[in-house]
Amino acid sequence: MTHISLQSIIILLLLPTALRADPAVPPAYADHSGLLVYRDAEGRELVVKSKEDWTRRREHILLGMQQAMGPLPSRDGLPKLDVREGEVLKREEYKRVTITFVAEITDDKEDRVPAFLYLPATKADDDAKKQRPAMLVLHQTHRLGKGDVDWEQGRTNRCIASELAARGYIVLAPDYPSFGDYTFDFAAMYKAGRYGSGSMKGIFNHMRAIDLLQARDDVDGKRIGVIGHSLGGHNAMFLAVFDTRVKVIVSSCGWTPFHDYYGGKIAGWTSDRYMPRLRDVYKLDPDRVPFDFYEVVAALAPRPFYSCSPTRDSNFDVNGVKKATAKAKMIYKLLGAEENLVVEHPDSGHDFPPDSREAAYRFIDAALGK
Repeated sequence: MTHISLQSIIILLLLPTALRADPAVPPAYADHSGLLVYRDAEGRELVVKSKEDWTRRREHILLGMQQAMGPLPSRDGLPKLDVREGEVLKREEYKRVTITFVAEITDDKEDRVPAFLYLPATKADDDAKKQRPAMLVLHQTHRLGKGDVDWEQGRTNRCIASELAARGYIVLAPDYPSFGDYTFDFAAMYKAGRYGSGSMKGIFNHMRAIDLLQARDDVDGKRIGVIGHSLGGHNAMFLAVFDTRVKVIVSSCGWTPFHDYYGGKIAGWTSDRYMPRLRDVYKLDPDRVPFDFYEVVAALAPRPFYSCSPTRDSNFDVNGVKKATAKAKMIYKLLGAEENLVVEHPDSGHDFPPDSREAAYRFIDAALGK
């Protein structure tokens, strides 16, 4: 029988009825930085010594994330993506197509995600049947949404989608709910009870974006990565934890452990767009939150992960990043992939400087064999 703490039972009872169909409650881990321990079915603490042991601990991490974010909805019986094309912008380096695709259908209503799809320019000697690697680009917190990662409207050091397309990647840049062209009613979402957080809705939508890329004849479905800055940075990490089809992950200014986020003041994570349970269930107490970024980074292993974590980032404290990196490195080492975890600290604020972006792009090239 799985050990369930009294605190976990209380938390379950506090959840709205519509959200109690959560996955199994994970064993309680008082110290989320303790990655080399796991609990067995009787709740006994054991040492992680093997890949199999880590697989158990990783399962508990995913359960903990779903306690905070709400369960990942079933992907059985998904509707057709029904990609619809709109405006086409042609540049010398690529063609950008404005599209929408169906994430899901609830109560006979389609939830369509707006996105930019970038198709690199082909050369006369290109093999028409050649499949390219692809990148999912997740935007930062900005009203433009996907527009802020594009050369036409995006701010300096944010135009990741255009830059990757110019390098020859097929790129998909979707809007996160309530940004860009994606009108979204979070109140209705919570009332319906399908999601426990905007973060989990984002994960579901981004998995559908991976579905779209894999469905394309011109994409090599085994060479897909994700990259993002700030909001897009941690959304890239969240997606990759739940979707192992993602083969390389890049996060810029996207994370630090909860205790190091504004000194443990985690209210910034609790809007309807993100994880309101951190406020409503866990009372803004980092000690009560059932997961942390030590675990998120480790759960990406052994896949290549590059983090741009600047020294003067006022949102995501670099000291917390350094502590978590050292812990996660032990899991990468356990899995024989220590070189796949790369964290760099440019001397800048909350930004993705040119040198760091270029280093990230080279990292992606190497990971995807481009």
